[in-house]
Amino acid sequence: MSDSPTREFEARLAADGVVFDERDADLLRAIRAAGSLNAAAGELGRSYAHAHRRLGELEAAFGSLVERTRGGSDGGGSALTADARALLARFDRLCAEFTGLTTADENVLRGEVRDRDGELAAVETDAGRVHALAPPDASTVQVTVRADAVTLHEPVDAPGETATSARNRLSGAVAGVSGGETVGRVAVDVGLDEPLVAVVTLDSVDRLGLEPGVAVVASFKATATRATPAARDADP
Repeated sequence: MSDSPTREFEARLAADGVVFDERDADLLRAIRAAGSLNAAAGELGRSYAHAHRRLGELEAAFGSLVERTRGGSDGGGSALTADARALLARFDRLCAEFTGLTTADENVLRGEVRDRDGELAAVETDAGRVHALAPPDASTVQVTVRADAVTLHEPVDAPGETATSARNRLSGAVAGVSGGETVGRVAVDVGLDEPLVAVVTLDSVDRLGLEPGVAVVASFKATATRATPAARDADP
């Protein structure tokens, strides 16, 4: 494992099939600052109709988010409800947790290229064979995959190779679990010198019963996996 620079990620909250993301958080923040939906839409470069429709979708899923007043000496306006403020606070906590969990969690596996299929290379590692995007002339490589790109499954429910584009599957056992209010960091022993790390929601931790010793299958897409020449390939 190695430290890596801050990675891009997309924090999301979901309720009743509606996903609340950074664009929605920006809309609520703009309403709070501008005091009206119309002004907020203008500041964000969005149409009022689109902003109004999106706010309606969010309120149908997350409850009342904006209190509206009409008329009066100030011409009326909009203010965030307590539910909206709580939703924003929850979203900000999720962003902070993801930032803290993903900045240093980049899994690194060393191996030898055994086969190729276009841009994808089959790399034999101590944990098993994985597929990764690789330069055409590399033979000894380091394979990297971000912790937030790893999905954990119960062994009986792990998808088959033909059922998903997450072609890489490594079997192992949970070595440790830590986390914050909504996301967790799960270390999985897959036979490497250091555990493979996955960042998952705490709902997934509970649903899968993740605790030390529990058997799991870690999967990740080949397209989310990068192979770079290892030291002896990189040397001139």
